[in-house]
Amino acid sequence: MACDIAIGVNQEDVCNNLQGGNEEFYPFAFLDDAFTVVDGVATAMNVALTVAYKYVSNSDTNTFTDILLADAKTKSSIVTQTLVYQLYKVDGATNFELAKLAQGKHSGILKDNNGVYHWVGHEAGWNVSRQVEALTGGARTDVNGYNMTMIAENKDFAPTLDAATVTAFLAIVSAI
Repeated sequence: MACDIAIGVNQEDVCNNLQGGNEEFYPFAFLDDAFTVVDGVATAMNVALTVAYKYVSNSDTNTFTDILLADAKTKSSIVTQTLVYQLYKVDGATNFELAKLAQGKHSGILKDNNGVYHWVGHEAGWNVSRQVEALTGGARTDVNGYNMTMIAENKDFAPTLDAATVTAFLAIVSAI
């Protein structure tokens, strides 16, 4: 990737209809080359990726940050991806499933509230930390559910999926 910024950015042309937040998370067992990525866009899916699972949550606490830190002194850079996702209702089956997610090597696709699909943990899965917290709160109006925090370090921002790749990916999704 060249370091020039040839594409330019015109923030005045951005519509005022964007939304923060995330709708769906689709974890899957990590696969080195799950998608073919060209210039930050996943343009094809590897046929070896055969199943992913759909986690849906309308929580306003679902966040994803993709932070690039470039250090001029060391001539290095790193992107830290942090996904925070909340699911509702603590139960035994979900305890078991989320423990496997945290303890295994996974990555996933995150659909944001603008309909954009991001491949998170794309270079080595969640290679820094994975935390799942089951909580029942103290008051009757507190959340009963899970807070998941998944952190990965990569060389590049999370690739987004083009429309054809989204279609191919959604065809392998299994709901839990």
